[in-house]
This record gives sequence, structure tokens and C-alpha cells, in this order.
Amino acid sequence: MTSPVATQPRALQTQLLLWLPIVVGLAALYVPSFIGLFRGVWSTDAQAHGPIVFGIACWLAYRKWPAMWAASEGKSPSAWGWPVFAVGLPLYAIGRSQDILLFEIGSLIWLLAGIVLLTRGSTALKAQWFALFFMLFMIPLPGPLVDALTMPMKMAVSYVAEHILYAVGYPIARTGVVLQIGQYKLLVADACAGLHTLFTLEALGLLYLNIVRHDSFVRNVTLATLIVPISFTANVIRVMVLTLITYHFGDEAGQGFLHGFAGMVLFITALLLIIAVDSAIQWWVRRSDAARLPKGATP
Repeated sequence: MTSPVATQPRALQTQLLLWLPIVVGLAALYVPSFIGLFRGVWSTDAQAHGPIVFGIACWLAYRKWPAMWAASEGKSPSAWGWPVFAVGLPLYAIGRSQDILLFEIGSLIWLLAGIVLLTRGSTALKAQWFALFFMLFMIPLPGPLVDALTMPMKMAVSYVAEHILYAVGYPIARTGVVLQIGQYKLLVADACAGLHTLFTLEALGLLYLNIVRHDSFVRNVTLATLIVPISFTANVIRVMVLTLITYHFGDEAGQGFLHGFAGMVLFITALLLIIAVDSAIQWWVRRSDAARLPKGATP
């Protein structure tokens, strides 16, 4: 009789042998693409979240791998993988040849989904759906779309930051996306209140939801919906922090080390707001459940 411990290395070897040609093929396609990303858009402030999102997506897939393999054991592969694969391959060819990053990098999700369907079936894809979905946040968006959506967001963030600081007594005025406080003028840049920042914070919120895994459907939907205003609030706080640092400590402090620290303030603030809102929703759900119970019963 073979012990379960002895069969584990054998099963792992089988998995590696099965996926080795697939990994080699994907590496041949996408290693040049990712090298270009690291040398290009991922090296900019606006897209610096890209490699972090990709790394987290790989970790999520690795985390779900044993569950995926166990759930799909004995299940038949799905023929739906062929049309999915047939969409991803032309997308890669067009994106790579025409330098369209949306197609080139986005095709990776289609190809991975198709490969999972063809090798392990729909049950395996269900187990890995969030890791594949999370990869959407690493795809560079088209410049015209980013520019069209970023300007209204910057205007809104600047407007709210100006009115809050003015209400508490600071000498601040605004012209478009330029804030003037005292003798200093600050331009609200794309990295401070742009679409990419919103995407990064959305990814952070969805990752939190996936890790926490609440049983309450209402709680999940409510928190997912509130991630957008939470992200906007975190952006406003970041702009206000930079403005106050510049006003109290000078322009060099605002544009130097403390400017980078404000990025940490953004994500810490967003995470704390998500946790606070989640706690408030949890309290509300428990209170609603307790109100529906008969008097004297315990939830």
C-alpha cells in the first residue's frame, strides 16, 4: 500500500510535467512583453502598481492551486477552452504587432482561462476566477481614455480639498486643478488623483474582500460598491496632506521625501477606511439580524 505522503511528490511531478510545456510557451510569448512593461509604463509613477498587481495575482493563483487541482480531479476538460483560446491568441498577435498594450497584456487572461478550461475544466476555472480577474488591474489603459477620465477626477478632488481646507481656516484658493495656499502653488498631478490611482485602490479593496471572505451577500455587495467613494476620499486626503506639508514645511518638503510618503498615506488611509466601513457594515448587519429575532432569543 502506498502512503499519501509518498504519493504527494509523485502527484507534484505529474503536475509539473503537464504544465512545463505550457509555462515554456507562455514565457516565450510574454517575457518580452513584460520586459517592455518594466522598461516602459511600469517604470512610471502612474503605472507603478502594475508589477505589484501581477505579483499578487500570481500569489492568488498559487494559493488556489491545491484547491483547483482537488476540485477538478476526475472532471472532464471543457471544449469551451478552444473559443476562449482562439480569442486570446489573435489579441496577442494584434497587440504585439501594433504595440497595443491593452490587447497584448489583456490576451494573457484569455489564454490562461482557455488553458485552464482545456486542461482541468470549468471547475478549475471557477477556482481561479479571482486571480484572473485581478490581472485586469495590471493592464495599461489607453492614453485617450485615461486623459478623458482623469481630468474630471482631478477637478473633483481639487474642489473638495480646497473647500475642506478653507472651512478649517487655511488661506487657500483654486484655479482649475491648481491649488494656491499661502505663497505656494500646487498642481494636482495625475498620480495624485488620476484614474490609475483609483484602479489601484479598487484592486486593494477587492483583494481585501477576497481575503476576508464574508458570508453575508449584502455586506460584500455594499462594501464593493463603497470602494469607489472610499478611493475618492483617500485621494482627497492625500492631496490635503501634501498641501499642508507644503504650507507648513515649504516646497522642498512637499516635493521631496514627504511627497513619496504621501503615497503611503494614500494606501494606508484607503485600507483603514475600508476596514472602518467594513466594521460599520458588520455592526449594521448584526443589528438587523438581532432585530428580526424574537424577544429573548440569541443570535
